[in-house]
Amino acid sequence: MKIEELIKQTKFVSPLQKAILNLIYTYNWHVDQAAELFKPFGITMQQFNVLRILRGRYPEFVPVGDVKAVMLDKNPDLTRLCDRLQEKGLIERETNACNRRQVLLRIAKPGLELLEKTEPLLQQQAKKINNLSDEEAELLSNLLDKLRG
Repeated sequence: MKIEELIKQTKFVSPLQKAILNLIYTYNWHVDQAAELFKPFGITMQQFNVLRILRGRYPEFVPVGDVKAVMLDKNPDLTRLCDRLQEKGLIERETNACNRRQVLLRIAKPGLELLEKTEPLLQQQAKKINNLSDEEAELLSNLLDKLRG
C-alpha cells in the first residue's frame, strides 16, 4: 500500500519529505513486526540486539561501551536493559579486574539458545518482506547511506 493511502495524505512539501515520512512509517512498521516476533521469548528488539552483538564476540566478555557503540538503537538505558537480560539468565556480567569501573558482558548459554530459537522465525519474517530484489535492496541501502551523509 502506498504511503499516501496509509497516512491519508496526498500532498507533500517535497519528494524528500514524502520519502522521510515513508522511512519513519516503515521503521515503525518494522519495529511493530519485531516486537510481535520477540514477544513469545520475553525480550525486546533492543535486548535481541544486545544478545546478537554479544553472540558475535562469544566467548569473550565485552565492555559495555563497546556494545553501546554498535547498537542499532542508541537511546536505550543499556544498564537497565542488561539488568533485565541478566535477571533472565541470558547474559553474564562481571567487572574488569584491571579497571573496576568497567563492566563486561558476555552472552550466557541460555542466551545463545534463545537466539537459535529465534533464527527460524527471523528467516520466516524475512521471507514475508522479501519483495525487493537484491539489486533494489542494495539501492535502498545505498540511498539510506547517502541520506545520512
